[in-house]
Amino acid sequence: MIARFTGAALTLVAALAVPASAPAHATGLNPAVEQQLGEAYAATARYGYTPFATADGYRARVCLARAQGGMGFHYFNESHFGSLDPTRPGALLYEDAGHGERRLIGVEWVVPVTGKNMKRPRLFGQDFQGPMPGHYPGMPTHYDLHVWLYKQNPNGLFAQWNPRVTCPASAAQGMKGMKGANGSQGMSSMKGTQGTQGTQSMQSTQDSQDMQAMQGMHDTPGR
Repeated sequence: MIARFTGAALTLVAALAVPASAPAHATGLNPAVEQQLGEAYAATARYGYTPFATADGYRARVCLARAQGGMGFHYFNESHFGSLDPTRPGALLYEDAGHGERRLIGVEWVVPVTGKNMKRPRLFGQDFQGPMPGHYPGMPTHYDLHVWLYKQNPNGLFAQWNPRVTCPASAAQGMKGMKGANGSQGMSSMKGTQGTQGTQSMQSTQDSQDMQAMQGMHDTPGR
């Protein structure tokens, strides 16, 4: 009986060490990259329960989507900005799961731009995308890298936009409630269905400007 239980436990641990999207995406990846993705999964799977995310410093900021796909609700942890550690992403990505819940769908690394000669960051064997403007007041111009660990993306594991992700109409509350030019504490007047600092979506004009600014920047010099 003990041997059977031990075997089952080891099987479960092994399963949790592999990204949920591995069967769909990871074939052919460098073993070192697969190892890093496993580390990222092991470090972030607990954030499927959003109170764990907010307790660890992730704050709901914005839901981003456009015609070609979405990124979902972004929960940012500014203390992780600049991290290239697979276990310390700067953002968690969620989608509306209904009944006031949110489902973890991906993770994102955010590296602020420190100068015009800054070398483009790399992680998981991938170049970061950008540079691009911040998504909320006070967020710096940055490079970022999305990894769809928890929801398959037909465009690829590291694609920026996921055509299977949308932002609910109820999230379209604009950027109101942001405090000051630097956006400190930003979300004070926003109400979230889970009460987790609230989440706002970009107003149509602001969203358009932000998204246009993000287009055509992927090949910006800086490598």
